[in-house]
Amino acid sequence: MILGDFFKAVAQLGDSRFQRVVMLGIGLTIALLVAIYAGFLMLIDWADPSALTLPGVGQVTWLGDLLSWGSLILMIVASMFLMVPVASAMTSFFLDDVAQAVEDRHFPHLPPVPHVGFLEGLRDTINFLGVLLVGNILAFVLAALLPIFALPIFYMLNGYLLGREYFTLAAQRREGREGAKALRRHYSGQIWIAGCLMAVPLSFPLVNLFIPVLGAATFTHLYHRLASR
Repeated sequence: MILGDFFKAVAQLGDSRFQRVVMLGIGLTIALLVAIYAGFLMLIDWADPSALTLPGVGQVTWLGDLLSWGSLILMIVASMFLMVPVASAMTSFFLDDVAQAVEDRHFPHLPPVPHVGFLEGLRDTINFLGVLLVGNILAFVLAALLPIFALPIFYMLNGYLLGREYFTLAAQRREGREGAKALRRHYSGQIWIAGCLMAVPLSFPLVNLFIPVLGAATFTHLYHRLASR
């Protein structure tokens, strides 16, 4: 049944609202990562490492260049880990559009729901981003300590986080926050499995950029299936 939810989401990828959210999520993510990198370069420039003088060495004039190139390499590596969680968080800001597109096609009989306000959407996005970033940093540390278990750690932890956040965001549109939490607790096993299904494609470049929208759509289907029981 979970695979059925996923394939229904995949079948709707051609929806213009899905494509709009994908483009917005990727664009905002790239803009945010570039802004972070620019801020880091400004910090290096403000610190003026070229003025550093070491005992017995004298003035170190190459440290600024080293930090600049090192920061670029660090940013490229970090973006490999941060691109998906940040894109997921950015997409969560537009989840209402994805969920509405799913309901318009598959559940047209349902009454409309109030549109998520800007501040409420911003709060959910910040919470989502925080949870995913902390979880992925933890996964990175655990993978470094236990490299043989790196993939299982990545999939299981991200599966839990993605399942928890996507289901809550999808369900609270019609159940409210407390109702969504109650449903999530009751069906925690299925939600974790569905989250792991979302986490597996995260290992594949380019494909992983579509996972936030597919996750939002899949969990909208999952919510309606579980709520109808």
